[in-house]
Amino acid sequence: MGQNLVVTSGESPTDEAPGWDLIDDAVAPIVGSSAPFHWGTGTSLPDQGGLWGVSAYNCGSHWFFVTYGLSELFTKVTDDPEVSGWGEELTMRVLRQEDDPPQWAVKLLARLGELVFQRKTPFLPGGRLEMPDGGGEVPPALAWTEDPELSPAHGPFGSVQFVATIGVSIDTLARMRSETTGAVVETVKTENPLLLVGGPGLTW
Repeated sequence: MGQNLVVTSGESPTDEAPGWDLIDDAVAPIVGSSAPFHWGTGTSLPDQGGLWGVSAYNCGSHWFFVTYGLSELFTKVTDDPEVSGWGEELTMRVLRQEDDPPQWAVKLLARLGELVFQRKTPFLPGGRLEMPDGGGEVPPALAWTEDPELSPAHGPFGSVQFVATIGVSIDTLARMRSETTGAVVETVKTENPLLLVGGPGLTW
């Protein structure tokens, strides 16, 4: 998907990274003592012109993924003191079927991070992206909503919202086309409150 991913130790960079620490502190209550798998995307300092990486945590029934780099990690780059970078990091939860995180989810989130920088537009709650080559491991469409467990975090570079990425099934996509993406996501939450990809309403 256009990203060269490198598996690292899972630890944050040795350079001072208050934005990275903010993300780690925010996700700590839901990932517990689980050590992350981390894939670096090769972004270089100091201007942070792209996504820095993706981490995955084993949460028992599912894998929890979070991006690093859509917000400002190391230093303030943008002019808005109230918002850190693009103001978000993407999350995703995928039902756990194997001992290692699914690579398609890592590559997908890395590619979405690329697109944010290329298009200069973040993926916001209520948005949807249909995938013309969907099928197999790639869902027919993606949608975004507020993360069901994480509230916005506030750090030295501004606020960061956690936006859940969900891969929707063909049937759910048809409902989104006839209603609205946000309304269908709210309905899916009644059966699948954590919006687990592979769970009810989000299986393809």
